[in-house]
Order: sequence, then C-alpha cells, then structure tokens
Amino acid sequence: MIEKIACAMAASAMSAACNAGAPAASSDAAASAVADPESVDSPRARVLRERLVSMLIADGDLKDRRVADAMRRVPRHAFVPDVPLGEAYGNYPVPIGFDQTISQPAVVAIMTEALELTGHEAVLEVGTGSGYQAAILGVLSREVFTIEIVPELASRATRRLADLGYTNVHVRSGDGYRGWPERAPFDRIVVTAAPPVVPQVLMDQLKDGGVLAVPVGPSPFAQRLLRYRKRQGRVDVEDLGEVAFVPMVTSTPSPRPP
Repeated sequence: MIEKIACAMAASAMSAACNAGAPAASSDAAASAVADPESVDSPRARVLRERLVSMLIADGDLKDRRVADAMRRVPRHAFVPDVPLGEAYGNYPVPIGFDQTISQPAVVAIMTEALELTGHEAVLEVGTGSGYQAAILGVLSREVFTIEIVPELASRATRRLADLGYTNVHVRSGDGYRGWPERAPFDRIVVTAAPPVVPQVLMDQLKDGGVLAVPVGPSPFAQRLLRYRKRQGRVDVEDLGEVAFVPMVTSTPSPRPP
C-alpha cells in the first residue's frame, strides 16, 4: 500500500514540476446535485473511463465501490478540454496551466477513499485545480466547499462545475491556509498539496467526529499521507504511507529578514 501511494503521488508532483505548469451517492441530495454525464459524454469516453476504473481496481488503488461508481460517473475529460480524450483517461497527471495539474486518477481514488464518505458530509477541499476532485466529492457527499489560490483556476473551475450541474460544489479563490471559516465546521477536509505541518486553522475547522486527510512534509521526498480523526476534543492520527505532493503555498508574504 505504501509503495503504491508513493508511486502514484510522486508521478503527480513530478509532472507539476516538469510542466511548471451501484448508486454513486447514498443520499438523494448528492445524486440530484450533478448533471447527467450523457450531456457531455461520448461512447468512447465511457469506454475509456470504465477501462481506467477497472485498471485502478486491478492495481489495488481503488477498493471502495461508491468511489469507483463516482469515478465512472464523472466525465474526467470535461475538466481538461484541451487535451486528447485518451490522455484525459491516462493514469497520470495532466497539466492545466499555472504550474498545476489535474491529479493522477490513482491519487484521486486514494485521497477520496481516505475520507470515508457516506453521502451526508460537508467537505472542505483545499486546492481546487481543475475541479475534477471536487466533482468526485460532490457525487459522494452532501456539499463541497473548495478553495483555490490561483484566481484563474478558481474561475475556470467555477464555470466548469456549474456547466456540468454540480450545484452542491462551491468554489472560492483564496488562501487554503485560512480555510473557509464562514462555512465551518466541516465533516471532512482534504488537502491536495503538502504543508510542512498541518495548519491549525484547518484542524480547528474540523467538526468533532470528522476526518482530515493531508500529505505532510517539508519536501516531495519526505512526506506522509496522514489521516486525522477528531473525537471529543482528542485528535488521533493514522499514517497511510509515503507520498510526494507539490508544496502547499500561501498568499501571505514571508517576513523579510532584519
């Protein structure tokens, strides 16, 4: 398990650096909040998506049936409209501009499963990117609040998610280190970039009984995927293995040396 996670997420971080650049939900609210993929889909896209999901299951990166169904349902190619269809469904990250990528499907599966969603949660995502991960979360949870530090990517994701009918996904352009206090607390929080330590603000915005999944470490070569559970004021942590993510950045300027 550790080796698979490290391999999958290292590929995502490397690509970003090189390019400097059954029912899917258990609640009616989540199911009705998304558009029918038929409106933007094609037979070939559906075949490629099914092939991708089958490969992830065979490789052991995708185990949860609901997550598999969500990945079959969400049209990944719609989030990278400028790349060839076959490339959109490769098990590797794809550049989306601004030194960012759409995450490798194996990474999306692993991070989503780590949240243990049931369909009733309010989820905070830090790092919207293309909006694909947020769409997966939107199928699997009640409501999603996602923050993107690059304004242009936030604007694109907002339009794309709205066009596809993901009405339960809300996008904000801002600094993920500050979370989304107006909507806190959250049942689940997922961070798609690696801070050197877990921001206390995010931990404070996690509801009692909630789960936070975050890659933590000072560099892509020294990071661990951690799952935190908050229970009655106590926080338990579980190490899910070695990973490699791009660093989590902030809009707050670093203090100048005296």
